[in-house]
Amino acid sequence: MNFTVGFKPLLGDAHSMDNLEKQLICPICLEMFSKPVVILPCQHNLCRKCANDVFQASNPLWQSRGSTTVSSGGRFRCPSCRHEVVLDRHGVYGLQRNLLVENIIDIYKQESSRPLHSKAEQHLMCEEHEEEKINIYCLSCEVPTCSLCKVFGAHKDCEVAPLPTIYKRQKSELSDGIAMLVAGNDRVQAVITQMEEVCQTIEDNSRRQKQLLNQRFEALCSVLEERKAELLQALAREQEEKLLRVRGLIRQYGDHLEASSKLVESAIQSMEEPQMALYLQQAKELINKVGAMSKVELAGRPEPGYESMEQFTVSVEHVAEMLRTIDFQPGASGEDEDEEVALDGEEGGAGPEEERPEGPE
Repeated sequence: MNFTVGFKPLLGDAHSMDNLEKQLICPICLEMFSKPVVILPCQHNLCRKCANDVFQASNPLWQSRGSTTVSSGGRFRCPSCRHEVVLDRHGVYGLQRNLLVENIIDIYKQESSRPLHSKAEQHLMCEEHEEEKINIYCLSCEVPTCSLCKVFGAHKDCEVAPLPTIYKRQKSELSDGIAMLVAGNDRVQAVITQMEEVCQTIEDNSRRQKQLLNQRFEALCSVLEERKAELLQALAREQEEKLLRVRGLIRQYGDHLEASSKLVESAIQSMEEPQMALYLQQAKELINKVGAMSKVELAGRPEPGYESMEQFTVSVEHVAEMLRTIDFQPGASGEDEDEEVALDGEEGGAGPEEERPEGPE
């Protein structure tokens, strides 16, 4: 059913009254504020009943207690600006009343002799019956219409209901829907906030685990450097011992060679002596010295392969393969302080014997 809206002449300040009326509409029930009017911390206003409805929708657990009174504490969001309203132990009854708005409503009702929206309703006229107001609602066609349309017009076989009844019913449904939507938005916002906290926690935990991972590998490198220094020291000791022995033999052989050379030189000089008697006086002693020198036994030379250092070869293939298997341990807790202390103690030591390269005995 089509209809038109006609505007009749209004009184001088009717437009201002309409604007004032819009400012006195509750965003939940879409009606003029009903007393008491509560003022939220964000300075927006709600009927106390509507504030209670929003609170109950945002805190469904409070409703399950079977109490008809408002539970203390809790929170909800302002339907106008989404600002979070935190309630004290008095609940919605702890919110301050906006006496100024209540006084304005009283003055408005005194100045207005017609019910709310009466001006709009009296201008709503039927298109087919121009002199008839829209005063009933066709339940079959789900459109507002006039009485003549029901008696003689297109809706004579339809089921109808009084317009105020359907008006209140649908307004109540819309108010409930708004409350549910507001509560749903609160739940979505809570989920978003929780996921943002999860993201922050992931970043914090990842940063902490990276630090622990760096510490573990630095400790492992420290163990390798310490073991390398031990093996190099053992190799240096063996080198020094062998060099000392061989150089001692070199000095011994050198001393023998020097003494032998001097004896040879003395013997050659003695053989050049032309006087037989003088030669014979010295010959016997020289012969004995030469014989004794030739029988001197020197220390044995180093055995074959003595110079080899192959026994200090280190095999690291199995260790390298083991290092390649290092991986994260599923289910391990990085927050166990005792575990961390024990692990640090192992890393600071030499490590298990089977995992350390074998050095010289």
